[in-house]
Amino acid sequence: MDSFVAQLVATSWQEGIAVFFALAYVWLAARQNIWCWPSALLSTGIYTWLFWSVSLPFHTGLNFYYLIMAVYGLIKWRNNQKDTLAVQSWPLSRHIMSILGLTIGAFVLSQVAKSVLDAQYLYLDAFITVFSVFTTVLVAHKVRENWLYWIVINLFAAYLYFAKDLALTGILFLCYTGFAIYGFVQWRIEPVNPKSQTEGA
Repeated sequence: MDSFVAQLVATSWQEGIAVFFALAYVWLAARQNIWCWPSALLSTGIYTWLFWSVSLPFHTGLNFYYLIMAVYGLIKWRNNQKDTLAVQSWPLSRHIMSILGLTIGAFVLSQVAKSVLDAQYLYLDAFITVFSVFTTVLVAHKVRENWLYWIVINLFAAYLYFAKDLALTGILFLCYTGFAIYGFVQWRIEPVNPKSQTEGA
């Protein structure tokens, strides 16, 4: 407990700002508000530097990728504002194939990195990174199940951050788990109205 309190006290102002905008991002994303992407841009810019400073190489690369995806997501959502980008759902079989492919990819990546890096928690870092890259694409394309992926990813990420003395970020990702449940509920698939289709024909 004393160690946890000490971590919170030692939290840098940079991490505090990153956490604030990260919370803003997930809250706005759950409400399908386009301002989630500028918030992500600010948060991930700071985290790219923070993770490099605590020797999490994959997370450093992941947050640099998030920077790019924040711009991509902003453009995609903005271009679809007139004809609102609809929430979609993938069939279970597609998710199973994706999970298998991602798991294999993460394992191979960690094995390759193991030969050149000696970072602690390398396997966990690799798996979180690979799945997060994929799930961020699902967010940009408004695939509803992205929130289910985030529930699992965020729990593992919280453990990793506590282990790396990033207590505030660990708390953030525990909060993210709750937000992911909220986001899944919010991103409902609107049923197609057969009558409106007939009228439009």
